[in-house]
Amino acid sequence: MKRFGLLPRIILAIALGITIGLVAPKEIIRIFATFNGIFGNFLGFIIPLIIIGFIAPGIGTMGKGSGKMLGITTGFAYASTIFAGLLAFVAAKTLYPFILNNQAQASFNNPEEALLEPFFKVDMPPAMGVMTALLIAFTIGLGLTAIKGNALQHVMNDFKEIIEKVINAIIIPLLPFHIFGIFANMTQGGQITMIMSVFAKVFIMIIALHVTMLLIQYSIAGTVSKQNPLKMLKEMMPAYFTALGTQSSASSIPVTMRHTKNLGVKKRVANFSVPLLATIHLSGSTITLVSCAMAVMLLQGQVATFSTMLPFILMLGITMIAAPGVPGGAVMAALGLLGSMLGFTETMLSLMIALYLAQDSFGTACNVTGDGAITVLSNTFASDDKEEEQVEQVAS
Repeated sequence: MKRFGLLPRIILAIALGITIGLVAPKEIIRIFATFNGIFGNFLGFIIPLIIIGFIAPGIGTMGKGSGKMLGITTGFAYASTIFAGLLAFVAAKTLYPFILNNQAQASFNNPEEALLEPFFKVDMPPAMGVMTALLIAFTIGLGLTAIKGNALQHVMNDFKEIIEKVINAIIIPLLPFHIFGIFANMTQGGQITMIMSVFAKVFIMIIALHVTMLLIQYSIAGTVSKQNPLKMLKEMMPAYFTALGTQSSASSIPVTMRHTKNLGVKKRVANFSVPLLATIHLSGSTITLVSCAMAVMLLQGQVATFSTMLPFILMLGITMIAAPGVPGGAVMAALGLLGSMLGFTETMLSLMIALYLAQDSFGTACNVTGDGAITVLSNTFASDDKEEEQVEQVAS
């Protein structure tokens, strides 16, 4: 199964879920619903730990980097991520009333009522609320940047590795089964036609937004560096397709770095910025998360207003900086915000996971390709001899 990538597994899970939901008796579907209940409760338990495990050491590590270069690169990455979220909001607010008009008028206000109940439930109450976890993460992270010792930083890095292993060894492998059960249950409830129609339309819009975002990023980078944006994008295409195939920003770093240097970026700057951006710059993932969240809210009969979405997008930008660079890592890190800030139920979170993972490769490819544009900007605005010496030490 490891050779069978996550995206094919998700697609297979959706197809099998629909098939089983059409032909299997309700007792069989309730078995899968029981698994979904247990898995969903485990996700609720682990979400606060994911927030602390990624955000706290992420802020602590970044705060001890090399001053000017780190600050400017991080600033550009955050600005790009926020702009991507706002772009997705405007597009969804403009297009969804037209492309999802029938779905918005359909009777999908209470999807839980059409789903079969599990045979039994296993309560797994989280150790703390999501907002408490966020406050603890920011307190520890900012504290780590202010103290001289590294003992707590090592502890938090070890804790992060534990959470990453939980995600890689438990959550990611079991996600296809969870999605399989959700789609089997929704199919028997007669909701699947509407869901798949939404999937197709939202997917097309997201890909178009990814292309638009890349054109904007490279238009700005090209103007600043006095290069042709389209030629710059053409140079970065190997990185795009590497990320598309590997579904991992981290795995694409060598290719991204090589072609970023071909854009005229100094070696020392590229060696520092590209690995950093592979972790903190997730504009493509943010487009996907905002677009999918608004689609799920529309299916629920909820209105996604600017006053509701702006705080979510601003917090999402910070959360994406700390998201793990593994397939599905962005949506895992965002689950807490979806639940606490947008009020997503377990069913809505499951739909978000399925929607996100179905196009995760394209979001990762947008992230990675955009790293080249951000690195060009950093090379222009944050490069001087003294800083480059510090950057070389950090990069090495």
